[in-house]
Amino acid sequence: MIELNHVSKMYGNVVGVNDLTLRIPRGAYGLIGPNGSGKTTLINLLIGHFRPTLGSLQVLGTTPTSDRRLLRRIGLCPASDVLYPNVSALEWVRYQVRLHGISRRECKSLAEEALETVGMTSAMHRPMGTYSLGMRQRTKIAQAIAHQPELLILDEPYNGLDPVGRNDMTQLLKQWTRSGRGLIFASHVLQEIESVTASFLLLHGGRILASGTAQEIESILTDTPQEVFIKGRDAAKLIHRLADVDWVDALQLNHGKNELRVSLREPAEFYGRIASWIRDDNLAIDQLQTPDGNIEAVFESILRRHRGETS
Repeated sequence: MIELNHVSKMYGNVVGVNDLTLRIPRGAYGLIGPNGSGKTTLINLLIGHFRPTLGSLQVLGTTPTSDRRLLRRIGLCPASDVLYPNVSALEWVRYQVRLHGISRRECKSLAEEALETVGMTSAMHRPMGTYSLGMRQRTKIAQAIAHQPELLILDEPYNGLDPVGRNDMTQLLKQWTRSGRGLIFASHVLQEIESVTASFLLLHGGRILASGTAQEIESILTDTPQEVFIKGRDAAKLIHRLADVDWVDALQLNHGKNELRVSLREPAEFYGRIASWIRDDNLAIDQLQTPDGNIEAVFESILRRHRGETS
């Protein structure tokens, strides 16, 4: 779906993205990173709005800056507000579809269908200047999907949506991915990514620090330092076991909660022994709380390693 070969984008002396080399098969991917990490720059490269300073890239088998027909195959929802206050949603979405070379008659039906999909049918004839932020966001999503693209690229699509709107958006994106079409979903809020897909690209400082699927996330967690909480009446009785190994950095016991917090340098060693320790010592342990499956734990662990805080 996307191929990057040593791609860098410079703004004078500022690096937007830095030497990205990556092959992404068709599927749904969360592009995760803090503000200023390079997410929007990468999106602009993918749609051909920016030309790489160095390197080359292809999207859906073609070069974005040399083949403008690619835009017919891509749907984009930018982070910026690009709506016109005196124009209705139906007029605006229909015009956006028309720009892709689709007939006038088909444009209207496609625009109406997309606005219905995002829950804007009842308001689609009103001027967009009367819309709330959430309604404007729904309208932007409608124009991104109306021409039925192969690849949907969303930059912070949950901006301005209330809880109902966020749930609706999540269901729409899940349905989109189930249809087999591509999705790149940029956000700095990890929970938004997790609700749609387990495949992620972690961008920081203009570089890809990690990428992977749900299974690879678990592998990353196992190999990176983390904290584990052991809860139960006999949690304190594990201290003598954990104090004798060199892959535990710290232990902290909360007597009131019967909870033991363990800072692990090598989590795989812990997971390989904890069950037998509990069985052999006949301990009453109610809960073992780990960060497995939580992308935020991966994010923090990899950033600590990238900054040199852990080995």
